Amino acid sequence: MNQAFGMQPGMKVLVTAGAAGIGRAIAEAFDSAGAKIHVCDIAPEVLDKCKKERPSWGVTRCDVSDEKQVAALFSEAKKTLGGLDVLVNNAGIAGPTAAVEDIRPTDWDATVRVNLNGQFYCAHHAVPLLKESENASIICISSIAGRLAYANRTPYAATKWAIRGFAESLAWELGPHGIRVNAILPGIVEGPRIENVIRARAEKEGVPYSEMERKYKDMASLRRMVSAQDVANQILFLCSPAGRNISGQSISVDGHVRAL
Repeated sequence: MNQAFGMQPGMKVLVTAGAAGIGRAIAEAFDSAGAKIHVCDIAPEVLDKCKKERPSWGVTRCDVSDEKQVAALFSEAKKTLGGLDVLVNNAGIAGPTAAVEDIRPTDWDATVRVNLNGQFYCAHHAVPLLKESENASIICISSIAGRLAYANRTPYAATKWAIRGFAESLAWELGPHGIRVNAILPGIVEGPRIENVIRARAEKEGVPYSEMERKYKDMASLRRMVSAQDVANQILFLCSPAGRNISGQSISVDGHVRAL
């Protein structure tokens, strides 16, 4: 894969929420291409498991909604990596599933803090390091909920739409410094997280889990979910020399989802 994309070994990559799930798949893909990896996550048990399985990676416990913790993360990552070529802004939460009048303001605020503020805090600390790189990229993980209406998931959808605007604006701002910025919009990614989302929506609508899962798959023309590896492969391409002229884009990896 690294040969196909012209990836040079030794790239310095930071993946937020990179110890498990989609973030772990992204970090693994870069590792396979010979990159140096630093990840952060918030769950101690996930971080401990990652440390045991990937002892060569830098690992930091960090809540990206806390700017002080993000500052400490980048201080550690700079020591571990010796610089930075790629920031993958992956950390995010699902937020509540409820009608807007039933959403607690505290849950709205928490979703915005993690999903949107966290992306800003990480970019804020990453850019000075990225300006020193000759092949720099920021990947902002949005969602197909960032291009499609998503009833009963307004906090999540609002942040994911905002991330697209954040990424495109950063692309214009950072392009003169040679830094590419793109947003990735994963579709229905198989795994525990979407299972929880489907279960919550099934309960809200009073239908069996299996029926709601089928409805989710039917939203895509390919009638299937995508894998975390599908997302990781697209990101690896964008951050490689093969993607050197791709910036300011919102790219869906979703099996052609048309509605949520």
